[in-house]
Amino acid sequence: MRDRPWRRSGALRYALGRVRNVVRPPVRVVPAPHDLRKRLDVEVRMRDGVILRVNVYLPPGDGPFPVLMSAHPYGKDNIPRRTRRGWHLGAQMRITNQSLPYEISSETGWEAPDPVTWTRAGYAVVNADLRGAGTSDGVGTLLDDAEAQDVYDLVEWAGSQPWSTGSVGMLGVSYLALSQYKVAGLHPPALKAICPWEGFTDAYRDFMRQGGLEEDGFATIWTTMTKRGARLSVDLGRDRHRHPLRDGWWEAITPDLGAITVPILVCGSFSDGELHSTGSFRAFERAASEHRHLYTHRAPKWWAFYSDDAVAAQRAFFDRHLRGADAPALPPVRLEVRERGDRVAEVRAEQEWPPARTEWRPLHLGPRGALLADGPARGTGSAAVAARGAGLAFDLPIADDLELTGPMSAHLWVSVEGVDDAAVFVTVEKRTAGRWVPFEGSYGYGRDRVALGMHRVAVRERDDAASLPGRPAHTFARLQPVAPGEIVPVDVALTASSTLFRRGDALRLIVTAREPYPRNPLWGHLPAHHAAPRRGRLRVHWSAAHASHLVVPVLPRLPA
Repeated sequence: MRDRPWRRSGALRYALGRVRNVVRPPVRVVPAPHDLRKRLDVEVRMRDGVILRVNVYLPPGDGPFPVLMSAHPYGKDNIPRRTRRGWHLGAQMRITNQSLPYEISSETGWEAPDPVTWTRAGYAVVNADLRGAGTSDGVGTLLDDAEAQDVYDLVEWAGSQPWSTGSVGMLGVSYLALSQYKVAGLHPPALKAICPWEGFTDAYRDFMRQGGLEEDGFATIWTTMTKRGARLSVDLGRDRHRHPLRDGWWEAITPDLGAITVPILVCGSFSDGELHSTGSFRAFERAASEHRHLYTHRAPKWWAFYSDDAVAAQRAFFDRHLRGADAPALPPVRLEVRERGDRVAEVRAEQEWPPARTEWRPLHLGPRGALLADGPARGTGSAAVAARGAGLAFDLPIADDLELTGPMSAHLWVSVEGVDDAAVFVTVEKRTAGRWVPFEGSYGYGRDRVALGMHRVAVRERDDAASLPGRPAHTFARLQPVAPGEIVPVDVALTASSTLFRRGDALRLIVTAREPYPRNPLWGHLPAHHAAPRRGRLRVHWSAAHASHLVVPVLPRLPA
């Protein structure tokens, strides 16, 4: 069966909503109270004498107060600006679509905790410009050990101030999450807990070269804007092209998650699979912290971060670990199960991730577009897709209600025609009454599927020691071109999800040799994009000897 996943109904309606949100982002800005205590551009001296600057917000009263800190290269003063026409928001609010409205105060920095919310809760809030960014002095780096040392010094400074209790936590989204990992591994005495709210942990695997394929969309925008917005001694946009394989350069900007021992609350989103999701789940699984918590959702990123439910979880976490308060203990995992993008089926507690009772079931590719739950197909079959052509679709009718919670993976036997390398994109859709069901995706893309994975065939070498059920790992250490007529196995890791299929629905597996989503800014997945070969053909094989299959995480229902 052929399928063109980039052609789906509802594009016009979605495009109109996208335009509306670009013109008027659904963000309500509330003026901060006039009596909000703030100290702007406070100087903090680093161990080498360079001055960094921070904004400090203090609660009413004499204190001392526990401290929440964020540190980033985006400019601590990048806050909503009032004009005669209303509040002016940054361009990033328009580039990335937000489908649900949310509210912040006028002092809220980009992807940072709202100072009004947290000072009312009795916390001091520190928003720091990293070295070379904003009003800070010096020339900075990104994601490396030198940056972590600066954050260490910022944490210790905050812990030593007369208005501080000496207990510092870190909180923030995206880069404001990334800047927490390495410093937590250095164990500054004042750092008592961290909350990385959606942040990748391996720049190669999670973001810039997912599956070995170069991300030439948002990665290009981000590296360009960061270079222009801060004084940096590194050029990630240039240097990443010099390292197509995962070598020591990438390792140097990858945190040692096992070195993290402080309490950690991780947000693992199911809606950011092309940027932060995989790394967030990895952080939860690999951190050595005794107190680890995972908060999952499949909602718009910033709506979720500033939502009442998320703030309540963040506050309970920090009250317990920064204040020592007898706050309600969070469950190890807060799991959100969805039926579709706009419908939550259930929110419940789990004890681990993935849940220990997960059944990893293979669904085998078969003839006439079938997914087979009872073993490999009899006989031998294959089908080819052109590099720029339609994809292959394989369907499994759902006989009874089925919950799929966790990461998926595809084990495919492939050959190539006319080339010695190819890209493989694997998409899993939910279909109800013959129509695909949309979900929230990266960068606010509201037409995402249940799960997506991709891999470059020439970097297919598995890392068996690091692989886990449903989560194949790869070395990305060498190129293995495919010879004419050679059939090779490729393991494709798909993003995690938690999705409820109802009786009568269908699960569709789609295999393409190109990005499965359109790129245009109206109904496409702008700015995400991965480079893939533009010529040749990819052939997928299935038989007893070449048992191509999808592995799905079936979660048996617990007794009521």
